[in-house]
Amino acid sequence: QVQLVESGGGLVQAGGSLRLSCAASGTIFRSYDMAWYRQAPDSQREWVGSIGSGGRLDYADSVKGRFTISRDNAKNTMYLQMNSLKPEDTAVYYCYTAFFGSHYWGQGTQVTVSS
Repeated sequence: QVQLVESGGGLVQAGGSLRLSCAASGTIFRSYDMAWYRQAPDSQREWVGSIGSGGRLDYADSVKGRFTISRDNAKNTMYLQMNSLKPEDTAVYYCYTAFFGSHYWGQGTQVTVSS
């Protein structure tokens, strides 16, 4: 059973920083691509960025230059470093992976950015 558990969310002022973590269990973490998504109130879930098993990084234009994704395969953990946060970054952040036709989501962690 694959489990993804996010942590690190909270309340921060605009311009501040947060680092989210996504701990994975039940899978060979290093073998799979991982991603972050977010969902703001009354909005659809949107892709934030991805990190491939080989380390390739891709980001949504809205976070490029401010957010950085990394992974520590020894700890089975993915990170999302968020800098220069804006009120529009307020959302529940989810980590995600998929393999062998199955999709896995964490429970989400709330990030609130005050103006």
